[in-house]
Amino acid sequence: MENIKFTVTDDLLASKGQRLLNFVIDLFIIYVIEISIGTTIILIGDLTKSDTASNWVSSLSVVESFFFGLVILFFYYLITEMYFSRTFGKYFTKTMVVKHEGSRPNMKSIIVRTISRLIPFEPFSFLTAERGWHDTLSVTYVVKKHNFIAKKKLFSEE
Repeated sequence: MENIKFTVTDDLLASKGQRLLNFVIDLFIIYVIEISIGTTIILIGDLTKSDTASNWVSSLSVVESFFFGLVILFFYYLITEMYFSRTFGKYFTKTMVVKHEGSRPNMKSIIVRTISRLIPFEPFSFLTAERGWHDTLSVTYVVKKHNFIAKKKLFSEE
């Protein structure tokens, strides 16, 4: 008897439309988190009558604000994908991140995946390839959750 292992197939992969929607939703959430943190710092500064914190947030340049956003982006993707294998965008589109054989990505894969997102123009890598750089560099796949679970269940019953 042949020992066949489950692998992610093309029919399980999330569509480009789903991937774009994931990106837009996640960017919106990252922006909301960034605004919330800045507002919280200003409010705490006002309540404690400490102008230092309020002035720091209010005087951030565009470049500093951009890097602050990158730090939030890094932790957002790292935490959500490490613990849940999906971000809020993926939750909304019913997709998830898996390894080639269908297992949850390990910490190394998620870290590589998250760092890869910081490469300039990385979001545009989807225009020329089926999978983006953060997928190929981390050897992960974004799949349609329900189709993936159903196919994996069928495979394990065989």
